[in-house]
Amino acid sequence: MKYNQLGASDLNVSEICLGTMTYGHQNTIEEAHQQLDYAVSQGINFLDAAEMYPVPPRGETQGKTEAYIGEWLKKQQRDKLVVATKIAGPGRPFSWLRGGNNKVDRDNITQAVNDSLQRLQTDYIDLYQIHWPDRYVPTFGQTSYNPELERETVPIAEQLQTFADVIKAGKIRYLGLSNETPWGVSEFVRIANDLGLPKVLTTQNAYNLLNRNFESGLAEVSRYTDVGLLAYSPLGFGFLTGKYIENQQLENTRISLFPGFGQRYLKPNVQEAVKAYAELAKKYNLSPAQLAIAFVKSRWFVKSTIIGATTLAQLQENIDSVNVVLDKEIFAEIDAIHTRYPNPAP
Repeated sequence: MKYNQLGASDLNVSEICLGTMTYGHQNTIEEAHQQLDYAVSQGINFLDAAEMYPVPPRGETQGKTEAYIGEWLKKQQRDKLVVATKIAGPGRPFSWLRGGNNKVDRDNITQAVNDSLQRLQTDYIDLYQIHWPDRYVPTFGQTSYNPELERETVPIAEQLQTFADVIKAGKIRYLGLSNETPWGVSEFVRIANDLGLPKVLTTQNAYNLLNRNFESGLAEVSRYTDVGLLAYSPLGFGFLTGKYIENQQLENTRISLFPGFGQRYLKPNVQEAVKAYAELAKKYNLSPAQLAIAFVKSRWFVKSTIIGATTLAQLQENIDSVNVVLDKEIFAEIDAIHTRYPNPAP
């Protein structure tokens, strides 16, 4: 397992991060703790959660993921782990979360941080992320910006000032973004520099063989701002494991349980691209999942690749991808497939 420094911070995180959004819905607390124990035994020191987890987000289960982690975390050597979580922003119909008024403002940040600390049973959060921007942006498969959808938003300077106060209070250590745009990352960095406020270290965005949009705009921003990518969905909602090639109606899978979350993977050329990558993996004696994860973690802008699994066998296979090193011939064939099917699931 390799470790990467996040920006100029003292956080050194494993190149594989354990995602936990299934804990509390698809995974029991016993299964969650088994996964956590195994991940740590394999060198993973980086855990990612969110206040809205598990998915699909519901009032009845909200916060269970952090609570499951907290029951495990209280028994661990805390300073050996990097724990990340997120605050939900506005724009989604979560009437059950703080009354549905989820602006990233002082009151919501303060309550969200305190609630996460309580559920996680810890005194501090290492990396606290804005799950999606307070302002309107196209997210989760939307690709076109529509000015007519703009809404009133909390100024970035005001958000950063509140986070500065929370950092000063010792409740969080560093700040990150998620589902952000090139303009958004650049503005957060510029305003922090101008006003002497905390600089964001990372942005957590979708990135995989079916969605390489990060490379076109955000990669340049990452290069010049030192804001690295925490890549989520490296397996494309499970499509890049190849399990849906013959049947998209498999039971107890994310696409069957949460069809609304997988719309970006039901677009033209997704299945064709998945088949091509699966055939390429077979050619090089790799599983499709190993190829997909090895590709993501090889990118120069990726600081950690977030994996998630519902079974221990899946988790073991995903973590084993750290032993896979792709050569220039495989990269050339990956790029040829990408040219044929460019970003079918943005």
